[in-house]
Amino acid sequence: MKKPLLYLLTAAAFLASCSKKSDPEPTPEPTPTPVTPVTPYEPDNSFKIVAYMPSYQDPAKVTDAKYKMVTHLLYSFLSPNVAADGSLNALPEAARFSTVRAKAKAFNVKFGVSIGGAESKQETFAAIAQSTTARANFIKNVVNFAKNNNIDGIDMDWEYPRTTSTTDVNPNASYTLLMKELSAELHKNNKFLSASITPGVYVSSNRHAISPEVYPYVDFFNIMQYDGGVGYDSAEPLNHASMKMTEASLTFWLTTKGMPKEKAILGMPCYGRDGSGAAISYTSIIASSKANANVNSARVGVTDYGYNGIPMVKQKTQMAKDRCNGIMFWEFAQDTVDDTSLIKAANDQLGRAY
Repeated sequence: MKKPLLYLLTAAAFLASCSKKSDPEPTPEPTPTPVTPVTPYEPDNSFKIVAYMPSYQDPAKVTDAKYKMVTHLLYSFLSPNVAADGSLNALPEAARFSTVRAKAKAFNVKFGVSIGGAESKQETFAAIAQSTTARANFIKNVVNFAKNNNIDGIDMDWEYPRTTSTTDVNPNASYTLLMKELSAELHKNNKFLSASITPGVYVSSNRHAISPEVYPYVDFFNIMQYDGGVGYDSAEPLNHASMKMTEASLTFWLTTKGMPKEKAILGMPCYGRDGSGAAISYTSIIASSKANANVNSARVGVTDYGYNGIPMVKQKTQMAKDRCNGIMFWEFAQDTVDDTSLIKAANDQLGRAY
């Protein structure tokens, strides 16, 4: 009886060993791909001194000291292709762009590019914003430009989104959608989004086009409180950027439209205009007489111009300190580089070291 049992145990052991050899080797667990942590976007809520630098200006006009007087510098302009398919035209004066960017980085100035400008067609922006495909392509191209060119952010200078008529207070839904989607993609890449906007002092189809819904998506709004018509302020009929205009503009945006204080940037000009609207740089006004730095109108040659002199810039800067979260200048190279500088005057009013 023991032998058959022994044979059975031996056979079972043999079969078990064969079964183990035929089992497949276990598949090793794949090594997980390391995930690169994404730094969450943190908005900059500090007081801002913003300036625009147009591509047509020679960077040599601006001294190194002036870069210390601004916190944000926006190169102008990158424009959308009129085909309205979301593609972008080539950036003008690429060598100047590189020079200005290097200077800004050297002085810890946040550097961005402004898209649009008065020469860009409103219809082009409108068509892009209304098309799902073109809008997505535009946002992709803008974000790629910001990443590939090592800039800190983008300024949208759509002049201007519109309502259906001058009496329509319903906002432009396409503008809202464009800014919402552009903001999301820029913030994913730690880039800021600003917007240049109308002063809102005239009855027009532009006035109510921007919805308060847009406020959370945009880091700051550069309110262009200049280029007012002759006679807007009867006390200073030639001044295209009077204190009356600034006060009306802030009342409209901060009170009527409910813009948060921390988003509002008060814009000022570094140029004057005559009765026909023709412009002259502040540097040219001062070149005719340094005394013109302390007044708001002057005769240059045979023409009278209205502008903002040092006392008015200081007054507006104090208003911005009290009611807003920054100031903006159009534009960097039109300001002087000595003690008559308007940007320097603003820094002095703020008590800011530079």
